[in-house]
Formats: sequence, structure tokens, C-alpha cells
Amino acid sequence: MEAVPKGIKPLLLEETWRWYGPKDPVTLEDVKQAGATGIVTALHEVPIGEVWSEDAILERKKLLESNGFTWSVVESVPVHESIKLGKEEREKYIQAYKQTVRNLGKCGVRRICYNFMPVLDWTRTDLTRRWPDGSEALAYDADDLAAFDLFILKREGAEKEYEASALARAQAIFEKMTEKDKNVLQQNIIAGLPGRMVEAYTVEEFRDAVAQYKNVSTTQIRENLAYFLKSIIPTCEEAGVYMAIHPDDPPRPILGLLPACSTRDDVAALLKAADSKHNGITLCVGTYASSPQNKVEEMAKEFASRTHFVHLRNVTKEMPPAPETGLGPAGCTFTESDHLGGDVDMYSIMLTMLQEKQRRKAEGWEEMAEIPFRPDHGHKMVDDMKGKKTNPGYTCIGRLRGLAELRGLQLGIASAGMVKEPDAKKQRTG
Repeated sequence: MEAVPKGIKPLLLEETWRWYGPKDPVTLEDVKQAGATGIVTALHEVPIGEVWSEDAILERKKLLESNGFTWSVVESVPVHESIKLGKEEREKYIQAYKQTVRNLGKCGVRRICYNFMPVLDWTRTDLTRRWPDGSEALAYDADDLAAFDLFILKREGAEKEYEASALARAQAIFEKMTEKDKNVLQQNIIAGLPGRMVEAYTVEEFRDAVAQYKNVSTTQIRENLAYFLKSIIPTCEEAGVYMAIHPDDPPRPILGLLPACSTRDDVAALLKAADSKHNGITLCVGTYASSPQNKVEEMAKEFASRTHFVHLRNVTKEMPPAPETGLGPAGCTFTESDHLGGDVDMYSIMLTMLQEKQRRKAEGWEEMAEIPFRPDHGHKMVDDMKGKKTNPGYTCIGRLRGLAELRGLQLGIASAGMVKEPDAKKQRTG
């Protein structure tokens, strides 16, 4: 007997799993037992800015398919810093990116999740925050980030960007730190969380990388993003490839680095910059929810038609003491919660995405009617806490639990008749 009734299965989102390639401690055999059918991966061995060859893409695709999976999403083809900075040499890297897009399209890999976040792919200050049930969660503590920025990184001019109360809290934290505490915080922030496709920075290298953005305004980085999109989207249309930008994580200025995509208005602007359904978004629920500016449930509805990939993760936020706004360089603190707990109404998000899939099928979107989602991150729990090597946020059991919960949620919605298979006679080509 099938786990999902035949009449319901076509209504559901595609369940996927992020896999970091043959060196990932979570194997494809593990993923199969979790029940995911699609894989989200990348050619992490290819240096940033170089073309992904057809042979390398086909080799990875063959590996996945021989294990019973579909290569559903590329996460990611990294954007070279020269493009983000708008340097003269960006044209070389844009041309390389276009060729990678063409090669992926030829090989039948249609979705690219990418980000435009300066220097880092994502940042957390604590990789082992104790959750009430005893598991370990990822967390971002605004005051810890400030302590690193001010007293470990010693970024030039950083003290001018913090309110007096935030400076005082950061100094108090730093003064209580042991050398081990300082090293752990430094490693957590700059050593390279999963997804970064180059070796970890040293403090000096990181300081230099951040310094390149010292005179880059928010307007400039968004203009550079728009330039990139206007350059590559025509190639994406020709190749049948869909871009899906991931928001800056966390979605706020940190370490003097200004975000390219962190709010509802940012999304609206970048979609308008290249107005094509090949220019879309990754709806990373947990990232957008990490900013009190964002009403994620409303964003999901507004941008559903341009959402090509979904990361389902939840957070609990803690605002700084008044009168601070929580929207400055450090921002509010957040912890990654259980997938169905936290600040976001996951039922609302899932319902919106299931209804969007129904709409796409009715309009004849064919293969792009599918909307893949993955359980984004997961707590470290059970056997994964017993000395097993795991990538931060990418444990096996925590994500397995999250996927099971999300599967149950969407099955419940579909079984209740809140989404239905469209009448084939009424379908038209979109």
C-alpha cells in the first residue's frame, strides 16, 4: 500500500533534501529512508566563478538518478564577489555564470537557488543552543555578534554603528569570555557554514573581505543585483532555467555588510528588475521570519507566482531592550525552533504553496508546476548528539523529524479537500 493515496499525491509539493555530495555524512541511503524524492545539491568542488561543465553536471545527475532521486534544485551556483561589488571584471564572471546556466539547462536541471549576500552565505553565532526538549539548535545572538564585530574582528568604525546600550552589552559579554569562548564564536561566524564553496577565512582574510564593502551603499549593491539579473535572465529563458534568490541570512545589516535581499520591498524590486517568471525567489520562511519587518505569511501569498523553491524552517525571535529598534547592524536575536513551532504559521505557508501548485497545474505549467520544498535545517538530536559528525543545521534525524511533520501537514491539508486536482478539460497553456 502506498504511503500517499493516489488521488492526493499529485496535489502535494515535492519533498527534497539538501545533500552536500559524496562527502556528506548523511548518505543518499539515509535520505531515501527519510522519504524525500528530490535532491538539492551543487558541485561544491568547482571554484566560485568557474563554469560547471556538462560532463560534471551529468556525472552528478547520473549518481542521483541511479539512487532513485531527481536532481530537483541546484543550491547553489555561487555569485562571484566581483559581481556583487560591481567591479570591472564582473563581465567575465557573468559570462561564466551564463554558460553554467546553459549547461544545466541542457542537462535538464531547471532550478537554481542562489544568494547575493556579501562575503558570507549565512551566519549564526551559536551552533549548539539548548532547546527545551534537550536537542541543540542554531541561533543568532545580536549581542554576541556585536562582541565579535567590535572586539575580535575589530572592524574599523564598527563602534559608530551601535547604540550605547548595545555597545555596553557587547563589552560585558566579551569581558566574560574565555579564550575558548572567543575561538568558538570566531569559528561559528567565519569558518564557513555548510554551503560555502571555498576554504574558511582567517580573521585577517575575513577583515579584508568585509573591508571591500566599506563604501558600498545599499543602493549600489541592489543595483549590482539588478545588473546581474538583467544580464542572465534572458539566458535562463533560452535554457529553460529558473533562478530563485535566497534572502540574506540573517536578513539585516551585519558586520558593516548591507543586505541585497532581506525585506518584502527588496523582493518586489528585484522581481521588477527582470520581470520574467524565470526570475523568482526561494521562499526561505525562517530567514524572512528572522526580521520583525517581514510578515512572511503575507509575503508567501504575494510572491507565490514567482516562488520556485521553498525552505520550510521556523524561528523564535527576541527583541533587544527598548528603545532599540532591533533593525540596526546587530538586530534581534533568534533561535531556530521546531518546524511547526515558532513565529510563523506554517499551516498558512503550506496552504498557500499547495494552492499555488494547483493554480500552475490548471494553467499548464507542466514540469514547473512542481514546487519543491525541503526541511530547512534541523535540531541536533537523538543519535546525532552521540559523537556523530554532522554539518551544522544539516543533521539527519532533526531534518527527518521536520520532513515528517511537514509531510503530515500537507497531507492533512490535501486530505481535507482544501486543494483539488484541476479539471483537465479546463486546463490551458500558461
